[in-house]
Amino acid sequence: MANFLKEDARLFFPKTQPLIGKERILKFFQILFRQYPELTFTVEHTIAQQDKVAAHWRNRGINRKNEPYENEGVTLFFFEDGLVSLMSDFFKDTGKF
Repeated sequence: MANFLKEDARLFFPKTQPLIGKERILKFFQILFRQYPELTFTVEHTIAQQDKVAAHWRNRGINRKNEPYENEGVTLFFFEDGLVSLMSDFFKDTGKF
């Protein structure tokens, strides 16, 4: 993921403060994915327009308590110079994490 992010990339994720900077975003995802050792994403639809992409996805997995987890959402990606400059996530059910 590091190869795809601008140094000053921004992440807007439910229930968190905005994260600014590639290193902070990478650290956030490392911590997040420790909570879900098994997690598979399926991209259902994408819409692209110039330097923006919207991806509708579903995910399913097991959390670290060995409980099943699934959710659905949309992630918006904004690109500059071929790299992600902004990601913003929207979830169907934010109560699940």
